[in-house]
Amino acid sequence: MINEEIRDEKVRLISETGEQLGVMSAREAQLAARDAGLDLVKIAPNAVPPVCKIMDYGKFKFEQTKKQREARRNQNTVETKEIKFRTAGVGDHDFDFRLRAALRYLEDGNRVKVTVQFRGRNMTHTDLGAALLERFAEGCAEKGVVEKPAKLEGRDMSMILAARVKQ
Repeated sequence: MINEEIRDEKVRLISETGEQLGVMSAREAQLAARDAGLDLVKIAPNAVPPVCKIMDYGKFKFEQTKKQREARRNQNTVETKEIKFRTAGVGDHDFDFRLRAALRYLEDGNRVKVTVQFRGRNMTHTDLGAALLERFAEGCAEKGVVEKPAKLEGRDMSMILAARVKQ
């Protein structure tokens, strides 16, 4: 609440420099703020009596939005990258290529979802897919840790790796 929106009988007033001016009527506090060319802002409405401060409300709101923008800019987002194997019998070069990509993603701080797709008769060999994912997790053990272990979901078996926390 600012200026005329403050309807309390008595308020505790703080000056723009932070000095306590004491308990007075809301009308007197509004006049003091107007004399200073600033706004009267209620900063602690639940206190008895409520605490009001004399400040430039526009400048205060501007600084608040500026701080929020800065906090949003410094926020670190984590993406989930996906790596797929179409079959459990993948060649060494394909495996190494995808492993290097996963290590690069983990270095950047992203999570990696590794998926093995089973097609046709490959569904009978889900144990080969589990072994492939286990081998992949061992290859990434230096830079990542298994966040969600391998699990069969329909025709896909997947696990999630998260970047290892830097110490």
